[in-house]
Amino acid sequence: MRILAIDPGEKRVGLALSDPTGTIANPLLVLSHTAYDETATRIVHLATEHAVEKIIVGHTLGPDGESTPASRRARRLAGAIRSRTALLVEFWDETGSTQIARAARLALGVSRKKRSGHLDEIAATVILQSYLNHLHGDPFF
Repeated sequence: MRILAIDPGEKRVGLALSDPTGTIANPLLVLSHTAYDETATRIVHLATEHAVEKIIVGHTLGPDGESTPASRRARRLAGAIRSRTALLVEFWDETGSTQIARAARLALGVSRKKRSGHLDEIAATVILQSYLNHLHGDPFF
């Protein structure tokens, strides 16, 4: 089962795609976010193009489980996607995904200059791999 993961942001939306077996997450691309309708349409088009069966939207809640500006943006984007496709759209906790992506770049020896770029597609990959591991009963991530 191929799954698409989304790391929604104010300016950019990172996307990651699983392999056909739903085991390994890979970065796909980063979209510039302008309007929910436009971004959702582009995501649904990519999901169709890649024969995706499910879409995962990363979201994070506050320390007491309260809604945050980021979680409200994630819900708005998910709603716009749902209105354009019959695919299942689920939320998955993205807490710490950017920090994990940053640490991964550092561990891989990426130069300081190259590390200063955006992490959106890598954060989406972290979100997706966490979800895939959960599906397969692997507690890693």
